[in-house]
Amino acid sequence: VQLEESGGGLVQGGGSLRLSCIASGLVFSYYGMGWFRQYPGKEREFVAGISREGYTTYYADSVKGRSTISRDNAKNTVWLQMNNLKPEDTAVYYCAANYFRATTSGNEYDYWGQGTQVTVSS
Repeated sequence: VQLEESGGGLVQGGGSLRLSCIASGLVFSYYGMGWFRQYPGKEREFVAGISREGYTTYYADSVKGRSTISRDNAKNTVWLQMNNLKPEDTAVYYCAANYFRATTSGNEYDYWGQGTQVTVSS
């Protein structure tokens, strides 16, 4: 199983980024998907999650209203659109797959990508 993130980079505060995660080696539609982020020296924290069919989404309070998670099961892809980015959004962002359902707990996820760096300048 591989999860490959892309779309990170350097952006000015107030800008937008769209992160992508392409999955392979699994039946994508069987998995809830999540995005997490990690600050240096900190544990990964939940950012957003989406159910297997895409009907249900979850967001951390810190990104709610500024971010949208979506997926296309035909393309084995999940996205995280982030708008009005703030310097505190600077982190490494990871996508993760959890068999059957999406949750906010990273401990429940089965597979993880390698991460993509997002840096927001002030």
